[in-house]
Amino acid sequence: MINVASCELGSKIIFTTDEFFAKASRMLQESEAIFEDKYDENGHWMDGWETRRRRDGGNDFCIIKLGNISKINSFLIDTSHFRGNYPLAISIKGCNAKEIDDKSFINQIDSFKWLELLEQSDLEGDKKQNFSSKDISEITHLKVDIYPDGGIARFKAFGEICFDEKLYEKENINIASMKNGARAVYTNNEFFAPLRNILKDEDAINMGDGWETRRRREPGFDWGIIELAKPAIIDNIMVDTNFFKGNFADSFSICSAYLENTTDNSVITQSMFWEELISKQKLEMHKKHSFDNSFLLHKKPVTHIRVNIFPDGGISRLKLFGKFIKEVKA
Repeated sequence: MINVASCELGSKIIFTTDEFFAKASRMLQESEAIFEDKYDENGHWMDGWETRRRRDGGNDFCIIKLGNISKINSFLIDTSHFRGNYPLAISIKGCNAKEIDDKSFINQIDSFKWLELLEQSDLEGDKKQNFSSKDISEITHLKVDIYPDGGIARFKAFGEICFDEKLYEKENINIASMKNGARAVYTNNEFFAPLRNILKDEDAINMGDGWETRRRREPGFDWGIIELAKPAIIDNIMVDTNFFKGNFADSFSICSAYLENTTDNSVITQSMFWEELISKQKLEMHKKHSFDNSFLLHKKPVTHIRVNIFPDGGISRLKLFGKFIKEVKA
C-alpha cells in the first residue's frame, strides 16, 4: 500500500478552519517531522499543522483533496514534537466528489455524502498512531477533524490508487509514474534516499529527491522492484542522474515480468529469474539518458520491473514510456 494522501501524489489541503501556528500542507509531506528551536511572528515554528487555541467550544478541521481517486485501508497520525499542544482526539470522513472545482466543493461541503472512515479516537502527544479505516469505498476528499484544536506533524492515508480507465486510451505515457499507480515494492538498499522517489513525474529538486544506495564494499550490485498499476507494453526508457555527480550509478539494466497473482514477498525471489528488458547501459553524471525501442530486448506486456544499478550509487528518475493494456491474449 502507498500513502495516497502524500503531497508527492498531488494531494493538497483545500480548506482549513485555522492554521495560525503552522500550515496544514506541512503534514502531507513524506519526510519525517523535525524539531527546530525557532520562532516566527505567530510563535514557535512547528513542522506540521497547528491551530490556535479555541475558546468557543468547537473544533478545527481541514479538507484534503486526494491527488487520485483512492481506496483507503488505514491511517497513520503522527504527533511527533507536539507535546503540550496536540489534539486530544481525531476523526476522519471521506466522500467521492469527482470533477468538481475546489471552490464549489467548499461551498457545497455539507451536501456531499460523507462516509465515516475513522470514528472519534484518542490521540497521544509526540507519538505515531495507526488506525484502520472502517470503509474502503472510492474516495476523492477527506475531512480531518481534530478535537478541540492543536497540532499534527504528519498525516498519512495508506491504500491504493484507483486506476483511471481513460489511461488505456493514451499512448506513450509514463507507465512508471506514481501518479499513474506505479509503486516501489522493495529494494535491497536505500540508505541515502528511497526508491519511490524515482517514480515522481517532476524533475528532482536535489540529490535527496532521487534513489541513492550506500557505498558497496562487496561484489554485486543494487536493485529495486517496481509494480505497475496495470499490465503495459514499454516502448522507450529515460533514466535521469540529475544532481548525481560523484555518486551516480555507473550503469543500469532492467528485467521484467508479467505476473497475474503474486505477493510482494514472492516477487523478490522471483525477480532473480525475470527476463531482461534492456541490457546493461552506461550512465553519465547529472544527465538525462534516453533509450528508444531499438535498445529493448522484447515488447511483451509486463506488470513488474527490476531496475539494477551497477555497482551502487544513485539515479534521480526512471520513466518507462508506453501503453497500458486491458488484457493479455493467450
